[in-house]
Amino acid sequence: MILITRSRKNVIFMRKSSTKATKINLIAKTLIEKQRSGLRNIRIFFDSDVPELTANMKTRLFLVWGLLVLSGLGLAVNLYNLQIIRGPELRRKARNQQMVGIRPFIPRRPVLDRNLQIVAVDNPVYAFYVHPKLFTKSKRYIAQCLAPVLNQDARDLERKFLKKRSGILIATNLPEEIAHQVMNLRLNGLDLTKKYARFYPQQDLFAEVVGFVNLDRRGQAGVEYSQEKLLERSSETLRISRKGNGLLMPDHAPQGFLHADSLRLQLTIDSRLQRSARSALTAQVKKFNAKRGAVIVMDAWDGSILAMTSHPTYNPNEYSKADISLFRNWTVADLYEPGSTFKPINVAIALEAGAVQADDILNDSGAIRVGKHTIRNAAHKGYGNINIGEIIKYSSNVGMVKIIQKLDPSNYFAWLERIGFGQKVEIDLPFAVASQLKNKEEFINSPIEPATTSFGQGFSITPLQLVQMHGALANGGKLVIPHVVRGLFDSRGQMHDAPNLPKPRQIFSPVITQKVLEMMETVVTDINGTGKAAKIPRYRIAGKTGTAQKASKSGGYQRNAKVTSFVGIIPVELPRYVVLAIVDEPKGKNAYGGTVAAPIVKLVMEALISLEKIPPSQPVNQEEGKG
Repeated sequence: MILITRSRKNVIFMRKSSTKATKINLIAKTLIEKQRSGLRNIRIFFDSDVPELTANMKTRLFLVWGLLVLSGLGLAVNLYNLQIIRGPELRRKARNQQMVGIRPFIPRRPVLDRNLQIVAVDNPVYAFYVHPKLFTKSKRYIAQCLAPVLNQDARDLERKFLKKRSGILIATNLPEEIAHQVMNLRLNGLDLTKKYARFYPQQDLFAEVVGFVNLDRRGQAGVEYSQEKLLERSSETLRISRKGNGLLMPDHAPQGFLHADSLRLQLTIDSRLQRSARSALTAQVKKFNAKRGAVIVMDAWDGSILAMTSHPTYNPNEYSKADISLFRNWTVADLYEPGSTFKPINVAIALEAGAVQADDILNDSGAIRVGKHTIRNAAHKGYGNINIGEIIKYSSNVGMVKIIQKLDPSNYFAWLERIGFGQKVEIDLPFAVASQLKNKEEFINSPIEPATTSFGQGFSITPLQLVQMHGALANGGKLVIPHVVRGLFDSRGQMHDAPNLPKPRQIFSPVITQKVLEMMETVVTDINGTGKAAKIPRYRIAGKTGTAQKASKSGGYQRNAKVTSFVGIIPVELPRYVVLAIVDEPKGKNAYGGTVAAPIVKLVMEALISLEKIPPSQPVNQEEGKG
């Protein structure tokens, strides 16, 4: 075989096995052809002349092949290590790099009153920052543009712009409409960060019931605190895929992960009645320069609270400016001695226990000696021979002591425990406290304890518990659970969660409660009744006044300090609604339950009659209205 190469020296290889003639002819022919083509200095080699060159080539080929095999083995080993041995670990690391954990913000559920009026809702607000280093206009010009929008002084804004070059906070909770006005200015260097804030459109009207949430969006009082689980929507941290540039991949997001349900927490409170109660209460507190006051309205048939308000109060939209003592709803969290408003409860106990009958006659001389103590009537006079109803009508302390003295002290103590003494009302509002009574041994062995308890002193309960007990007189003897939450409803009105209320306990018979209510009615209807200021023409109202001394922290009672109250039940023929008004430490010589609290109850009941469409108890007198 002849091999011609175009290198610097042209070479011809000839096989040794060829014949001589063949070689000569082939060489001659080849030389002639190559000379014609311009080749010079042609060298001829036979196979035997190049054995060393062929061996080098084989060695090189073997080395290259070996390197390729070793590289392939190395790749295979590395692939096995990555895929099999380290595979789970690397997959986990890759997933962590490709996934991001986010906790989407979901607004807190709104709170509505019984008529679907918004009481609390999450509204979008904006934190407003400025960055003077990015201003393309003068600081003065920008300040003058922002001043009317923010309702701030332009010079004050300009001074703020000089404090630092970036990140100056101008407002923390800018309303959405104001934020849009700022955006429309189209000025560089303005930064608006959207967030949500709890808003209470009724301002202070529902503060005692609803409460407020803090900056961490946690309830601190009212149903915002007690119903946190119902109000806070689920917002668990989610793992979502993202691209190499960090953008989220919505295709890999869980379906509906940003969905906010339409559930709303509905209250039993009626904002219209609440407003009427607030107005009547505030006027009397100011008139008598009182320390504070409260009104509670309850539907005794099911325990729903229709109104619960106190004065003074606070605006939950500006809770940071309020006195922290106002955050506690004192109608459920403070104890007081109810005084004469507790007398009807004691009469019901005595009648139910069979200690007295409704027509029994007792003598009231104006004072009675119990051990070392002398108990007198508030009016410091006696009423002579009076029946049980007159004892309530005249609010006779002496008469009440004589009624309770007919009860065995241990039996009386058992009855007090039965109606809830020593327990707290299981209401759906926070911080409720238990009523307080002397221990059984002290109560039984000390005659003065049952005597003072008979006219509402020597023990303490919350205003709400007194309403609960009077509710038992209004509903035929059942102790219902007061509550302010109606349930969790969707936008179509379908209930998704309802309060799990215990079954009412029967403590009095309907016959006994109706008798007591008729006795309480004379307090309002009789010209000498202490509660005549609560009288409403054509409506039968049962009521009871109370003017109790205030206990002192050091023992005994405070001088010139009292709690005035009035509890009313309407209508007597079909009792349903209980209204309690309390005014703490009213000033003036004519400050009593009948003069301070009874007028409040009258105004509240008039609003209740209108809102609940309560029909008159008696036919309209045709002579009325003439002339």
